[in-house]
Amino acid sequence: MDETTTRSTVHTPGRPGGAEEPVGELVQRASQQLTELVRGEMRLAQAEMKEKGKRYGKGGGLFGGAGLVGFLALQALVATAIAALAVPLPVWAAALIVTAVLAVIAAVLALTGKKEVSQAAPPTPEQTIDSVKADVAEIKESAKR
Repeated sequence: MDETTTRSTVHTPGRPGGAEEPVGELVQRASQQLTELVRGEMRLAQAEMKEKGKRYGKGGGLFGGAGLVGFLALQALVATAIAALAVPLPVWAAALIVTAVLAVIAAVLALTGKKEVSQAAPPTPEQTIDSVKADVAEIKESAKR
């Protein structure tokens, strides 16, 4: 056997004189280029995620500010309701009525929240765990065949 039958070469038109390159060199170069490409894509993804993180942070801060101002507006509304009821009633009676209404709303919200939390317990993805167990069993069964 001569060397031309044991060693593969590929004609590369871009090389001077149309020289042939061993396949091993082509694979090595392709591997290096793929590595550089993946690293470049990872840097791009990292930069993109950093930018999105900044925007999420800014948006979260703005939502927090909106929540605070909304809470202050709600307090002003409560004061307005007390003042409106204070016209026909004494101020203490108006404040007591508004407080009782707010307490009932808070109790309803708390009970509804407790119900939702109890339905969510336990905090494990049970369906996913069951699905993974079924997949593992199927793979084991296929491996035995």
